[in-house]
Amino acid sequence: MAWWRNLITGRAEESSGETDYYQEGVDLLRQEKYHEALTSFRLALRENPNDTDVLQQIAVTYTHIGMTDEAIRTYRRVLELQPSAAGAHYGLAFLLLQRGSREDGVSHLKAFLDQPPALAEAQRHVAHARRTLADLAEPGDSLTGHSPEHG
Repeated sequence: MAWWRNLITGRAEESSGETDYYQEGVDLLRQEKYHEALTSFRLALRENPNDTDVLQQIAVTYTHIGMTDEAIRTYRRVLELQPSAAGAHYGLAFLLLQRGSREDGVSHLKAFLDQPPALAEAQRHVAHARRTLADLAEPGDSLTGHSPEHG
């Protein structure tokens, strides 16, 4: 399945024996070793400072360890580089909503739902975003702007 992951992420297999810091970080993140994951992601970022996959993983890691200011800044950096990055819109939306920035949070939820990921494992996030928008909607408000038949 590595060939499929490489196709989706654009990452080549590590054949030179060098450490794949990105994959190492993902593995550490799954093990909830957040500080170690952050170190690996930072090493991966040194190889390519504008890698939006790495930056998004860094933002996720920051969120897990409570560094929300850094997570927000990192998600914003991802969106500067790739304005349609669904994961960055999703993560940023919920961080902003937690801070009470309703309008900005809603804006990012809508951006996420405008181009939701099609992967099956992302569908729970899509459903969560839709529920959140519906919960935030006030009577007469048209926050969701998405009909159920559109994905």
